[in-house]
This record gives sequence, C-alpha cells and structure tokens, in this order.
Amino acid sequence: MPLVDMRDMLNHAYQNNYAIGGFGLVSLDFLEAIIMTAEFCRSPVILNLSEPLFHQHDFSLIMPAVERAAHHAKVPVAIHFDHAKAHESIVQAINLGCNSVMLDVSLEALPVNITQTSRVTEVAHACGTAVEGILGFIGGVEGENAINNLGDAVYTSSEEAKVYVERTRIDFLAVSVGTMHGRQPNRSTKLDFKRLKRINDELGIPLVLHGGSGLVEEQYHKLILNGIAKINCYTELSDIAAAVIRSNAQASNKKGYIESLRGVKESLHEQIKLYMHLWGSAGRAAEVLIQCRPWQSVEQIIICNVESRYLQQFDTLTEQARKTLTTIPGVRQVFSSWALSEPGQYRLCWRIQLAHAEVINSYQSHPHYNAFYSQISHSIDSKKINITFVSTLSSWDHQLKESVNA
Repeated sequence: MPLVDMRDMLNHAYQNNYAIGGFGLVSLDFLEAIIMTAEFCRSPVILNLSEPLFHQHDFSLIMPAVERAAHHAKVPVAIHFDHAKAHESIVQAINLGCNSVMLDVSLEALPVNITQTSRVTEVAHACGTAVEGILGFIGGVEGENAINNLGDAVYTSSEEAKVYVERTRIDFLAVSVGTMHGRQPNRSTKLDFKRLKRINDELGIPLVLHGGSGLVEEQYHKLILNGIAKINCYTELSDIAAAVIRSNAQASNKKGYIESLRGVKESLHEQIKLYMHLWGSAGRAAEVLIQCRPWQSVEQIIICNVESRYLQQFDTLTEQARKTLTTIPGVRQVFSSWALSEPGQYRLCWRIQLAHAEVINSYQSHPHYNAFYSQISHSIDSKKINITFVSTLSSWDHQLKESVNA
C-alpha cells in the first residue's frame, strides 16, 4: 500500500534536488495514465484533485478510485486536494482520503490568509494531514488560456513568506514567481529566480510551483535548484487528451465514446514520462519508499449489548450518530451492525474508520464523539469492548521489498 505521507515524500525531493509532479486528474483515463507512468518510470507521484475542476466530476465518486489506485500502486503515491475555497471542502477532502490539502485564499490580505490557513492547519495536522499554503497571486485559470485570465499577479515576498510560514505552520509553500495557471502566452515566460532563491534561503521548506505547464528545460532545472520540490501540471495534459479525442472524432463520425478515447492514456503517458525524467523523479521510487511513513487508516471497534428497553429506538440513535460523527474531521465512515444470531453477551458492533492514527486524540475529545459515547453508554449493558486497530503493514512490507528489488 504505497500511499505515503506527503511530507516525507517532498522533504526527500527537496533535500535531493529534484521535483515530484502533482498531476491533475479529472477522469479515470488521467488516473490510470498517471499511475501507469509512475510505475513505468519508477517515480514517486502526487495525484492532484483541484476543486475548481469539480464541475468535471463528482469528487466523492472519483475519490474511492483514486485511493484504490494509490494503495495498489507499486511506487510511492500521495493524494493532494488543491485550491479549496472553503474550510468545509478541506474537511470533506480529508474524510474522503486526501492526505494533503491546500486552501486557496491568495486573493485575501495577508492577515486574512494567515488566519484562515492557520485554521486549516490546526484541523489538518490533527488528522495527520499535510498542508500546502499559497502566498502571492498566480494568474490564469487551470485548463484555459492564461493570457485571457491574467489578473494582476502578486509575487511572493520572502519577508511575508517567513511570517506566513511561522504563523500558519504549513508544510509546503506555493509561490508566485512568474508562472501562470493555464496555457502560457509564450514559452519565454520570465521567472524571478532571485526572488525564489531568497524565499528558499529564508524558509528551508519544500516549495511548490503552480502553473507548471509549458516551461523550458533550463527553467525547470533552476526552479528545482532553488527549492521547488513539487510541480503542478494539468493544462498540458488536458490539451493532449483533447487533441487525441478530436483526432479520433475527425477520423470517423461513426465512432462512439469509447473509440473516441482510444490513445488518450498512451499520449498522456508520453508527456508525463517526459516530465518525470526532466524533473528528476524517475528512478527514485525505492529510495523514497524507504524514507516515507506509510499512510495508514485506523478503526475503532465498539462491541456491546443493548438493554431490551432501548432496542426499538436504537436504530434511530445509530443513524443520528452516523450523521454527527462523520462531520468530525478525520472520521471517514461509520458502520453499525447487529449479530445474525442471538448471542447472550454482544449483539451490536460499531466500526468507525479514521483517516490516520493522528486523528484519535482530536476525535475522542470532540463534542460530537462525547455526546455519541454518552448516549450509547446509557443504552448498553455495562460490559463492552472498545478497541482501536491500525491497518496491517504486511502489504506495505511486500511493496517495499518489490520496489527495492526492482
């Protein structure tokens, strides 16, 4: 299960002067192409899910596929939730399985950005989740022509960045040094490398480049040497996929949907492969996996009996508990079940899945959990079993050996 802690992944890249791609995905074709290429290149990879692109898909429906792909990959994978616009979106992303998040309030004044990002960091870190901050405004819109959506770019200040990182306690910082989201107006984009160097010297944490499509090789190398450890890429991949679909459609007007997608994954594979080699992440999977902590969910199991007088109302109580507990950051799912037979001692079981072991303390001190536990304590016999389990590492050990021997 090579879903790993993104902090460990990016710290390794930062310390060893290479960058890991945060590849945006909007469909299963993108997901399969990214994982397939990462395995082919033996590269760590970040699956980027960006909230502004959610009109393309239902986030809650695609996340199970994303998480499953990450767990079954043969290389280190992290799942990042990008450009969230609200605190509620961050909580939803954590509860659905993302292990890194970013709240984009870059258009706000610095004090507001600090306050709102600090709130996210407090919640996310309590769930073990990494946080990417963003300071300065990066123009453009993902997947569109940057020149048509320029806005007034605001470059990141090293002085403000130091204050921002100290107060928010973020793990990585997305910086504005001249790139733009979307298609670059030309391939000679001027980047402020001196500014980037000052920021890197001041902070000493992994830096993130948004608007990573369409730069030239020398620019990428200088960016990485000055602290960029994660490069976001979506627009170029989107354009490649669209070109293949258009070509298929023009070749025959009798082709259906499946035929129109033929060749999309292969074309994406070629571009992603180019970037993994260009950014230096190719061939790094084994050493990264050794350095990274596995991302493991935990489960609380409560097994108990119910007093006869509470039997009729217990289904209602259970449904209420399910609705309230899943609003707690880091609580992924709540299951309840009755014993098929009629044992004398234990008839009811709750299984509560938490995103990470770090969640346990904040979860058990949350008012909703205390209310839930108080309710069931009044409704059950005094004898109950309450255990928290962590997922087994056997599959992780297998993948680690497989990567080392590859």
